Amino acid sequence: MQQQSVSTPERIFNIFTAYQQSGVLKGAIELDIFTAIGEGNTTVEALAKRCQASPRGIRTLADYLAVMGLLTKDGASYGLAPDATMFLDKRSQAYIGSAIHFLAGNALIDTFKDVASAVRKGGTMLPGAGTVEPENPIWVDFAKAMAPIMFPNAQAMANIAGGTTTKSKVLDIAAGHGIFGIVMATKNPNAHVVALDWPKVLEVAEENARRFNVIDRWSKLTGDALSVDYGTDYDLVLLTNFLHHFSPADCEKILRKVHAALKPTGRLMTLEFVPNDDRVSPPVPAMFSMIMLTGTQSGDAYTFAELDKMARNAGFSKSEIHDLPGLPQNVIVSHA
Repeated sequence: MQQQSVSTPERIFNIFTAYQQSGVLKGAIELDIFTAIGEGNTTVEALAKRCQASPRGIRTLADYLAVMGLLTKDGASYGLAPDATMFLDKRSQAYIGSAIHFLAGNALIDTFKDVASAVRKGGTMLPGAGTVEPENPIWVDFAKAMAPIMFPNAQAMANIAGGTTTKSKVLDIAAGHGIFGIVMATKNPNAHVVALDWPKVLEVAEENARRFNVIDRWSKLTGDALSVDYGTDYDLVLLTNFLHHFSPADCEKILRKVHAALKPTGRLMTLEFVPNDDRVSPPVPAMFSMIMLTGTQSGDAYTFAELDKMARNAGFSKSEIHDLPGLPQNVIVSHA
């Protein structure tokens, strides 16, 4: 006789308390405990000294991280789990810990404090345009925090774009940290990148362009992407993590400007969270719609069919979608 499963509240309880895990991880990153363990400080006493924290606090934190699966524990000695070694030890080239300051920062957390009201309204309860209010300081925080976690996406986009043997002109719209255009420039020595964003945000991108030694092929264009003049004759335009902030009508407005700025043989590369037509899969792109509901007045996670329709309405001849293996986003290449 087949035994029936019994419903328990465990999953619901874990969702109720999920904020605690992100809070613990944020604290661990601020204390640099993962790097400390990677350096060989594996006991409570050694970690307390290295992290300048109390032994009681370190023991509680390290045990919690072990329960989460980010640390291992053997007797009184702690070690790093493989994903913590790769992504949370600052000595790793794949370190992404800085992203916690944006993803679990107060600015984003505040957008989820009254989801019921946002659902009733059909948009953010934040003032004005929400997170896309002109020159919102949240995007300086984004630029400072998110470059490492976006680096694999940027590399994948550069591989899809390919190189050229002649000079090419690239426009990086809402450049933020600038890493997408910068990686294009490092992969393609014939590319010159024009980065568009608010002035304070571009200060961060400029620092990154210098750090990656492409500053001689990188320039700034300051202003609002919906109203600023992009210029013309671009071979490639990058539109990364941007369209989801706006309504389809505003997306088409942006896409028409992009189309007009491209050469007849030019391409647009869009990076987005793209849910399937059922809008409940894959999980990360599907759930991203809620971030847009609580943070913007009219943004959404758009399906490929919706993005393709917007592009065609804006004058693009065709679009194709590219998977990024192991990453939750897709690249859409649209042809002028």
